Amino acid sequence: MKFDKDGNVTSFEKKKMELYHELSLQARDLRFQHFTSITARNNNIIIRMEALKAVVTPNSLLVLDFRGLGLERWLVLELAPQLNGDHGALATHSLPFEFRALEAILQHRVNTLQARLNEVHPVILDILESLVDPKLLSADRSKLHILLQNRKNLSELETDIKVFKDSLLKILDEEEMIEELCVTKWTDPRVFEESSLGIDHAEEMELLLENYFMQAEELGNTTRELKGLIDDSESVIFINLDSHRNVMMRLNLQLTMGTFSLSLFGLMGVAFGMNLESTFEEDPKVFWLVTGFMFLGSGLIWRRLLSFLGRHLEPTVPPQIPTVWKRSQINSKGGEVKSGLR
Repeated sequence: MKFDKDGNVTSFEKKKMELYHELSLQARDLRFQHFTSITARNNNIIIRMEALKAVVTPNSLLVLDFRGLGLERWLVLELAPQLNGDHGALATHSLPFEFRALEAILQHRVNTLQARLNEVHPVILDILESLVDPKLLSADRSKLHILLQNRKNLSELETDIKVFKDSLLKILDEEEMIEELCVTKWTDPRVFEESSLGIDHAEEMELLLENYFMQAEELGNTTRELKGLIDDSESVIFINLDSHRNVMMRLNLQLTMGTFSLSLFGLMGVAFGMNLESTFEEDPKVFWLVTGFMFLGSGLIWRRLLSFLGRHLEPTVPPQIPTVWKRSQINSKGGEVKSGLR
């Protein structure tokens, strides 16, 4: 699909050789080997943003191989108005066409990354809030599975943001590359004259790229904070489960001590249960006396063992979980910000 600077939108189909000849490009220039890249070749800007492949010329924007990628709605309803300067978020309408085209594509990329972050962010917070409950005796495996899947998605998002940032930073570090992106400056004498009179298009291009680099930096920071929150929550979950496990182990130890105490003084009953005669069988009070002595001795031994347990094994108090998982308000329109260009 072709968008020209006059607002016309046309669909075209050309062979690769014809396109190479028309744009004065080599075959290697349109292979789009990198997942995310912005390069300048022969007064053309070649852009690859994940599935989006485009070539910006001084007079038009060519979007290549877009069918079946879910880009049709964006191309028709959003890209065309942005290139015509009808979109309020763009501040590049007074600048050459490549500024509008490049900003529209960068904004689309940032919006896509923002939408992916908005999708996983509330899900992760909901799961963490349920898993860090101090009353939780066991972790819900289904929730852990969902958390693991969303953490994987979050890691992929963090990688995509980093690649996007690196592609912008690579250009920002090279003044020559920024100059090459101002393609109209080298093809339109009027624009070149404006540049010589103090209207620095290279500076405007740098501001444009820095703006979207900062937006990507903010997304990256939010992603890293969310991953750190997951790591901290895992530690709290393990501490919480260990606390409950220690309580159960302590209770089991107390019951074992009670059983030992009863068994120890129960030997007296074993002795009297043997088929041996003694003078004690004839006295009716001896049964209650021996039974009371057995229970009293067992109780004293049990209390002694519990006292020893209390001195050497203090009970574990379940950790108090502060309410730190506050839902951060992510603006669903975070990617739609002004470029800040003069």
